[in-house]
Amino acid sequence: MNSEKGWWGWAWGAESTVTVVDRSPVVSFSSRPAAFGAEINSPILGYVLPLSSFTKTCPSIPNSLLDPPPNTGCPDLCSDGPHYPDASESWIALIQRGKCEFVNKVREAQRLGARAVVVGGDDPEVSGYPDTLVNMYSPEDASDVQIAATFIKYSDYIELYRLISTSNTSHAGLRTLSLLITAEYSAWEWYSPIITFIIILLLPSILTFVTLLIHRVRAARAAQRDRAPEEFVHSLPWRVWTGSGWEKHEGIEDADAVSPSFDVDIESYPRPIHEEVEDQSGSSSPSSSDSNQDGNQPWFESQTECAICLSDFEKGDKVRVLPCHHLFHMHEVDEWLIQRKKLCPVCKADVTQPPQPQSHHSSVPSTDVTTPSQSPSTSHNEATETTPLLSNSRSLTEA
Repeated sequence: MNSEKGWWGWAWGAESTVTVVDRSPVVSFSSRPAAFGAEINSPILGYVLPLSSFTKTCPSIPNSLLDPPPNTGCPDLCSDGPHYPDASESWIALIQRGKCEFVNKVREAQRLGARAVVVGGDDPEVSGYPDTLVNMYSPEDASDVQIAATFIKYSDYIELYRLISTSNTSHAGLRTLSLLITAEYSAWEWYSPIITFIIILLLPSILTFVTLLIHRVRAARAAQRDRAPEEFVHSLPWRVWTGSGWEKHEGIEDADAVSPSFDVDIESYPRPIHEEVEDQSGSSSPSSSDSNQDGNQPWFESQTECAICLSDFEKGDKVRVLPCHHLFHMHEVDEWLIQRKKLCPVCKADVTQPPQPQSHHSSVPSTDVTTPSQSPSTSHNEATETTPLLSNSRSLTEA
C-alpha cells in the first residue's frame, strides 16, 4: 500500500476501533488510522506485544540517545532476552509516541515482523499536547511501509498496557492479549482537517458569490421593471419632418422600410383657395392658414429640437411621438425607453400609462371691464382672486 492512498484515507476521514476480545465484556478503544501504510480494509486479529517487552536500543546508538522513554519503538532496536514473537504467528506491536517520526516507528515494527502497529499518545502533563486522537502522516516517502498503523489516546494506551501486564495469556513466553483492529472509512467527516479547512476557506467566498448573484438578479429585475417593453415602444406613432410639416405614420408601420423622397418643390403644389381669394381681393389681412397656424396649431407640432441630442430636426428625420406629445429622434428615444427608463426625458411621464387629462382653458382672454348691462354689485359678486381690488369704472364714479 503506497502512501498516496493513505493520504486520501486521512483526508476523507476514517475511524478505527481497537478491541480486546479475550475479556468479558470486551474492552474497546477509539483509534485513528495512519495516513501511510496499508488501509485497514478488513479486520486485523493478532496478539498485541509491547516492543519494549522483547527489544532494547542497540548498543551502537550514541550515548546521548541510550536512555529514550520506554517502548518508543525508535530504531534501531535489538532483541533483549530469550523470548521473541514467533514469525509464523500474527502479532501486533504496541509502541508509544515520542523521540522519532511515526513512520520510523512503524517501519521498525515491520522489520521486526509485526502485522500491524498500535501507537499510543504522549503523556499530556509531559508533552503539553492534549490527550486526543491525532492523524499520523509521513513527511517522507513511505511506500515501503506495507503494514497498517493506528493511533490511540494516551489514557487508552496506559489502560491497554496495564491489561497486557496483568494478563494470564502468553505468546512465545510474552504476556499478551488478543487484539482486533477494525476501521470504517467515511466519505465525509467534519473533523477531517483538510475538509474542515476547505469549508472554512470556501464558505465565505461561496456566501459572497451567492449574495452578489441575488443582488444582481434583483437589480436586473428592478431595471427591467423600469424599462418599457420593446413591442410597446415600436407601437408608438412616429413622424417624418418634410422640411415644412410633419408626415404622420402609425406605430405598426415598418420605420426602417420607409424611405420617402423629400426633394419635392413645395411651391409647385396648387395653392389653397383662400390664398387665391386673398390675392384677388388684394387684402393685406393674414391668410386663414396663417391664422390656423398661429392660433389652432397643437403645441407639440411646433417642436423643432430633440431634447436628447439637442439638435434641430432636419428634413427626413424620423421622430417618435410619445403619449405626452413630446418629440424625439426615433432611434435615440427608443434606446432610452427600452434600455434605460420608460419615462419621457422631458416631463418624466410614464409612456406605458395613458396620459393624464389636462384642463383646457378658454383661448378668449378675460376682460375686467364691466359692461353697461352689469351693475357694480353684480360685477363685485362675480369677482375672483384675479379681479383688481379697484376697478376703473368704480374709481371714475367715486371721482
